[in-house]
Amino acid sequence: MATEKLIYDFGFTLVDESELDAYQQVQDKQNQLEAVSGSAAELEERLADLFNAIQPLLGNLKKDPHKDYVLWPGRLEKIEAFEDHLQAIYLGKK
Repeated sequence: MATEKLIYDFGFTLVDESELDAYQQVQDKQNQLEAVSGSAAELEERLADLFNAIQPLLGNLKKDPHKDYVLWPGRLEKIEAFEDHLQAIYLGKK
């Protein structure tokens, strides 16, 4: 029976100062990239929410273009509610 010698790595590697600095710079860049990617994804989602909020309004305004007037009871309250909705999306509170 052959005796196998076990090697324990312990999960660390010896490096000199320049290698350590380079590694830390790469880690810092990766952390910055992850933060920017998260911000970009959040902004992209908010932009999609704005687009999806505005599209029904534009679609309804395009209906029956041959009519000269738009009947819009309670217009002021509905517009103010829509403004609040858009502002919530813009500020990221939705």
